[in-house]
Amino acid sequence: MKTISIRLAQPEDLDALAPLFDAYRQFYQQKADLALAATFIGQRLRNHESILLLAEDEQQNAIGFCQLYPTFCSVAAAPIHVLYDLFVTPAARQSGAGKALLLAAEQQARQAGSARMDLTTAKTNLAAQSLYRSLGWVRDDVFDTYNKFLTP
Repeated sequence: MKTISIRLAQPEDLDALAPLFDAYRQFYQQKADLALAATFIGQRLRNHESILLLAEDEQQNAIGFCQLYPTFCSVAAAPIHVLYDLFVTPAARQSGAGKALLLAAEQQARQAGSARMDLTTAKTNLAAQSLYRSLGWVRDDVFDTYNKFLTP
């Protein structure tokens, strides 16, 4: 079994993170835009607006990432974390990197005192859904999610 290491990403990891984030966005049918990916992830890192976890293989090659946004739940009157992005390169899938990233994200949220973690995934992303369920995540059958896109 290959060794996967997970660590908090730092601003100097931007060159490794940007292509992963760009590939993640393409997975969700966005156009390839490495400059946009680098700008967005760079801002999150510099402004400490999210928690970015980086997965690396034995040779310290970046093979995946996870991004958490700390926020609050008014109903629970407690902090929560939203796991917004999770991506593992196709070549590293089934290596345990996704599971390791999810467990590290949970540890980060627990250490921050979060009451809960939330995530949303595509209805067609069955592989990810299976992984989430195997780690104790429960699909919400009570609330529907709505979006309203705001155009300038």
